[in-house]
Amino acid sequence: MGPVERTGPPAALLRFARLDSTQDFLKRHPELGFCGVLAERQEAGRGRWGNRWEGAGRGFCFSARIPDPGLPPGLLLQRAMSRVARALDPGGEVLGLKWPNDLVAHRAGTLVKVGGLLGESGAGLVTLGLGLNLEHAPTLPERAFPAASLADLGLPLPDPTVLALELLAAWGRLEDGAEGPNLRWPPQGEAVRWEGGQGVVLGWEEDGRLRLVSAAGILRLAAGEVQALAPRGT
Repeated sequence: MGPVERTGPPAALLRFARLDSTQDFLKRHPELGFCGVLAERQEAGRGRWGNRWEGAGRGFCFSARIPDPGLPPGLLLQRAMSRVARALDPGGEVLGLKWPNDLVAHRAGTLVKVGGLLGESGAGLVTLGLGLNLEHAPTLPERAFPAASLADLGLPLPDPTVLALELLAAWGRLEDGAEGPNLRWPPQGEAVRWEGGQGVVLGWEEDGRLRLVSAAGILRLAAGEVQALAPRGT
């Protein structure tokens, strides 16, 4: 299905003090069309693969329903997260992407996760859900990459409403290609493992897939969780 033509007034932003999930709210209200939902707190935030999104203190919980830009799923998510990185770190000196669609940074020689993005599509529309750690980050010892907040990294804390409006506008134009952040993990040459295999990264494909070489030959991952083959500082 190709991109949906944009017509009508600018997208609306709905703000709530508390929701179960901004993503689920939009699922319950298909009549809202192209719009954004911002919550100060959410009780049942979702991450990828059915995981719960864990936050600590005041975070940024935002979902937007946008017209489908007609991009491959992986590329769509990476472009959306690149817009987040640009909004929070205009100089591109701190924030970057972890494949396939996490917001990360280097802190004390270790790769840390600052936020995550969830995407769902249907009926010519895409719903993007973003969680960011603003002032504090949860302690998640079972995760391969520790969490960090914008405050931990010394980045300015955004006004949530201003950031939501900026992202709502930027995500409505994802078909317009733009250069992503310099930091991309895993880089070419990195030895990694994933469910079902291990190998060495050859590069990020233009369609958002990750190209690797393994004992089985060259393959391209479209989705999944990738970790360093041997835990170390990055």
